[in-house]
Amino acid sequence: MSVTRIVAEIKSYGKQYMRNKSAAFFSFAFPVLMILIFGAMFGSGAISKMTISVQNLDDGPYSQAIMDLMNKTTLVNIKMIPQGADVTEYIKEKSLDVAIYFPANFSEEISLGMLDSNAIAAKVVLYGDPSQSTFGTVASLTGQVVVQMNYNMAHARPLAEMEVRHVAKENYSMMDYFLPGVIGITVMTNSMYSMTAVCASQRSKGYSKMLATTLLRKDEWLISKFIFYTILLTSSLLLTYFVGTLVFEMHSNITVLTIVLIAAGAFVFTSLGMLLGTVIKDAESASAVAGAIGFPMMFLSGAFFPLEAAPSWLQAISKGIPLTYFNDALRDTMVFGNNISALTNLAIVGVVGVVVFVLASRLISWKE
Repeated sequence: MSVTRIVAEIKSYGKQYMRNKSAAFFSFAFPVLMILIFGAMFGSGAISKMTISVQNLDDGPYSQAIMDLMNKTTLVNIKMIPQGADVTEYIKEKSLDVAIYFPANFSEEISLGMLDSNAIAAKVVLYGDPSQSTFGTVASLTGQVVVQMNYNMAHARPLAEMEVRHVAKENYSMMDYFLPGVIGITVMTNSMYSMTAVCASQRSKGYSKMLATTLLRKDEWLISKFIFYTILLTSSLLLTYFVGTLVFEMHSNITVLTIVLIAAGAFVFTSLGMLLGTVIKDAESASAVAGAIGFPMMFLSGAFFPLEAAPSWLQAISKGIPLTYFNDALRDTMVFGNNISALTNLAIVGVVGVVVFVLASRLISWKE
């Protein structure tokens, strides 16, 4: 094995890679844009107010008391529906996701309930589409406000409360938890997608036969690609982390283990791209096949959202995806400081990488 030939191949491939504007975009601009966009949407910690349409046909004090309590949460803006409008028709006409309705006898029924324990409880009606995310938020808020008003009228107080304690550092933000997922997706897409296309393109254009006539050995060619993507993706990590820290004051840490994980991720996904490239005939098909494998991995690996609430069969599928262990390892070391767990996930990624690399090196042929 010649170090000189490996270095020469790294330089040659690097120049070719960086001339491709699309490749440069997905290596550096794409992860930065993801951090900036998601950070602008969710990273500030400020919660934007929701507008809730309310029709109040009640002339008594209790419906107004509930609306006052909702206003005190600073989470909503209440927009009144005209009393003469049919609430269901109004919701359809305005395409509202959610609306609240107080019937005309709401306060009267509450007053009656205070005098008669067998009286039927007054109803606040919540109209909406349960499939919309705003419906669940408004339903939870309305339920809490109604419970609080019941406490106030009964002159009671809760005997148990929930206390939130952070498992990571308290100054960590949502973006600190989101960053490892962005890094994982960047590592997978750049190394796997690119190598799938490169291998398929070289086969279709006959470049593999030309490489067979040179002194460059197959294992040297494979190693050069692994080293190149390790350097490229480490640079991408540092840039993304710098921008995230500068703009959103992230506090997650880049450790030595983080860099080792980047190398391991480059190894496993570069090898996977090579393996896919051995069975694909042309570069056009390579993009489609890589996308068909890559996109499910993005969403089933927990990169964007946790999978604890997902169906058990979906969680089982995620356990068979190398990106799941890669993302978990990054989050373990960068956010939770749990290097033992990170090393365990790193070992799984490494084993998968070795298996895929051996398969790819055996199946790649420069004589086709």
